[in-house]
Amino acid sequence: MIAGRARFRHARKIERAVGYRIPDLAFHGATLDALSSRLNTERLDHVLKEQILSFFNSFLRCNCRDNPHCGCPEKKFAREIIELRETGLDHRQIALVIQDEYGIDLYPADVLSFLEESVHVLEAIRDVASLMKRAELEQSAIEHIGLIEQ
Repeated sequence: MIAGRARFRHARKIERAVGYRIPDLAFHGATLDALSSRLNTERLDHVLKEQILSFFNSFLRCNCRDNPHCGCPEKKFAREIIELRETGLDHRQIALVIQDEYGIDLYPADVLSFLEESVHVLEAIRDVASLMKRAELEQSAIEHIGLIEQ
């Protein structure tokens, strides 16, 4: 999944604010633990602080008992990528938006690959919905495919 390829650009600065070594992978368990419980935001510069707060507010807020290890952050991140594509941004622009908004580096090729995989999953959903006579679900899948492929 795309969340497994997301890396914090300034992971070493985040490490200094946390006080111990963490992986640079944004959705790694140790990183999520550090961000949700041990991060001293006063030790971050203004831009990085805003990026981390945006990351936290966009992906780490849920009511699951196992938060942040519930899977919601990764799902929300994938949804964010798809929503950005559906607004008309290409894979390069999506990578730049994610970098600016959250301080996360993604290769544009990884974004493109994820979007292609998403279309294949939606095509399977469309086909199954058609077989099961679920017209509303089938139409929704068709609409999302169209928006991603535009």
